[in-house]
Amino acid sequence: MRKLNLVLFLALLPQLSAVAQGDAAAPIAAPTEKALIIQLDIPAPLSAVWNAFTTSEGLSTWLTPGAIVDLRPGGEWTAHFPGGSTGGGTILSFVPEKEIVIAALAPDQFPHVRAERTRAVFQFEPRGESTLVRLTQTGWKSGAEWDRAYEHLAAGNAELLATLHRRFVDGPIDWKKEWGIDAEKTK
Repeated sequence: MRKLNLVLFLALLPQLSAVAQGDAAAPIAAPTEKALIIQLDIPAPLSAVWNAFTTSEGLSTWLTPGAIVDLRPGGEWTAHFPGGSTGGGTILSFVPEKEIVIAALAPDQFPHVRAERTRAVFQFEPRGESTLVRLTQTGWKSGAEWDRAYEHLAAGNAELLATLHRRFVDGPIDWKKEWGIDAEKTK
């Protein structure tokens, strides 16, 4: 079994001021931006990973049955979960086989974060017969709900990429076995 190489960390975008470098007369740099960064090496070629991420058929093999991808700026990238909740968001931009940017919906239990959205940038880097997928999620604001959403999505988005990895190790997810639902009925 391939080793799951998952890197999860809070990144404060580096902004070193000249003061930090010893020049006391220099202005102080702007505050850093909070970002959630997760990356995972997926054991599949770039074209297969891109297809699994950017088509309705592909996304339905690992995220949720009946997922919807309308690959265009303003299009949806939506997962419909059992119980009626949705995840994903609106596609802001994409560069084929390199990057997709989404105005991401937070889970329902974070209504303010869900309404304001964060920016999720998924980057795809070929590495021979595997593909590095990196998620950088920014746009985090201050407050208790934002902090709880960040913590929730740190775990949830790590699981998201782990599920994509699993899809290429074990094959498309059998939704009947996984969730007890018939994928054909969700279409």
